[in-house]
Amino acid sequence: MSRIAFIGLGNMGGGMAANLVRVGHQVAAFDLSAAALDRAAAAGCIPAASAAAAAAGVDAIITMLPAGEHVRSVYAEAVFPAATPDTLLLDCSTIDVESARAVNAHAAAAGFAMVDAPVSGGIAAADAGTLTFMVGGAADAFARAEPVLQAMGKTIVHAGGAGAGQAAKICNNMLLGASMVATAEAFVLAGKLGLDPQTFFDISSKASGQCWSMTSYCPVPGPVPTAPSNRDYAGGFAAALMLKDLKLAMAAASAAGAPVPMGAQAETLYQAFAGLGGAGLDFSAIIKLLDGSWRAPA
Repeated sequence: MSRIAFIGLGNMGGGMAANLVRVGHQVAAFDLSAAALDRAAAAGCIPAASAAAAAAGVDAIITMLPAGEHVRSVYAEAVFPAATPDTLLLDCSTIDVESARAVNAHAAAAGFAMVDAPVSGGIAAADAGTLTFMVGGAADAFARAEPVLQAMGKTIVHAGGAGAGQAAKICNNMLLGASMVATAEAFVLAGKLGLDPQTFFDISSKASGQCWSMTSYCPVPGPVPTAPSNRDYAGGFAAALMLKDLKLAMAAASAAGAPVPMGAQAETLYQAFAGLGGAGLDFSAIIKLLDGSWRAPA
């Protein structure tokens, strides 16, 4: 059993912390939300009064925070001052590559081993312990982090040095966002050409147009019973989070001088959808914007 601090207990972090408890770790948990902290306590975590209190006297510290600015401040103001030098640091937030590298450099200068380990899989995978982790950091830090990550995921990939995990995550999610738009467009066109959605799915899911957005998260109700489209697009991966990741990808592309016209168009569409009130729906609900059926909440 290891002593682990978990800071950031939102939709993803709560399930991840619960899985650490489930396999026998002692988890000191902190979140600014009292409700999130109560849920963590019900799952067996030990509530901490602050991020610094959670970070004191543990073997590893995991953070799952909204953005780079939060990661920078929590590490600078709470984690680095409170942690002991042999503590392993794992940031599972999805943030900009620059912030990930800056915090890792600060950690290295202070003598800490650290990885950036953003996740893929959504809330269901976080709860089930089947997440995919894309990990950036030194080889020895990854070797220490891998057993901890295995308690929360089924696929752990060492992507490279500091920031490589974040780079992999934003490239993957840019591809996901663009492919969902293309999948939704295809269903809209198929319908206007007289094709039944189930028939089109049966063909395309077995043909060269097959993709994850089609077979796992089909944007039309019916063909994939577990897809959010069958729950009025509730749950899943919110359009606001897809927009966040697309913005991170666009910033990275600009800094790297990489042309990403499809990613840029996907960002524009998700920005429009979020602005019209769709931010809280699953990102597959973008089909409602494309087929003209979306009506913004009153």
